[in-house]
Amino acid sequence: MDQEYFKKRKQKFLVQSVIWYTFLALLSYFLPEVMIFYVLCGAYDVSRNGDIDGRMLYRYFFGNGVPTWALSPFNILMDLLTLPFVNKKVYQLDELPEECQAEVKQVIESVKVENVVEELTSRAEKVQRSMIFFKWYGNNIENFYTVPDFHKDYKYIKTIGISIFNKSESTDEHYGPLRTTLRVLYNINDITSKDSYIKVRDTENRWCEKKMFIFDDTLSHQSFNETDEARYVLFVDIVRPSKCHFVMELWVKFIALIMQKMNHIFYSSWVPLK
Repeated sequence: MDQEYFKKRKQKFLVQSVIWYTFLALLSYFLPEVMIFYVLCGAYDVSRNGDIDGRMLYRYFFGNGVPTWALSPFNILMDLLTLPFVNKKVYQLDELPEECQAEVKQVIESVKVENVVEELTSRAEKVQRSMIFFKWYGNNIENFYTVPDFHKDYKYIKTIGISIFNKSESTDEHYGPLRTTLRVLYNINDITSKDSYIKVRDTENRWCEKKMFIFDDTLSHQSFNETDEARYVLFVDIVRPSKCHFVMELWVKFIALIMQKMNHIFYSSWVPLK
């Protein structure tokens, strides 16, 4: 199942890459000024990671960072619209609006009450890296398993899912697509080893030490589970704090219309649990 699934995903990614680079070639030829603008936006966007090296630049402009580069002008606009709330890149829960904190706490409490790990284990143990979505950009997704609180209408929470890594499974460095939201991660099962963690540039979060981690996922990041136990992590996308919350929410709704069936582009290395 894994090999066939990933083969199809890689074929789709290849087609999408060909379309993107064809677009850039045409843009360079017919509208060089626009292409220069795109390059400048990408240069600023990737520079936010700090400690830039050739490997990062290659990944961003020619590898799995291409979708993030394609969206860089929009993401820069989001940074401007959310001022004076400066993007902190990595956050603590108490730095978010109180109403947002309450929603995150409610979802996490639901995970603690429900037998999420037990419900997913029989399917997740068959693949090295899997994922299940319950909500995607505000739209509820029906699965074989339902958690009622995951389908509630929230002011801040727009995406809810669970990522499962089986033993000795890690990702490459990668980038999230959009800065309309921030990513909240919460380790569901009790990890005992320090070898299960997430790294966002120079910042590392070991799940055995701290179960929650909040960050701007358009930064280059990488997840590791170099242990002999599975790792279950709840991920929640929240609308970024802003003086004009309704404007940000409108953007999220607009994006939902476009990306309703496009999560495979950004999660092509995960097998969906259905």
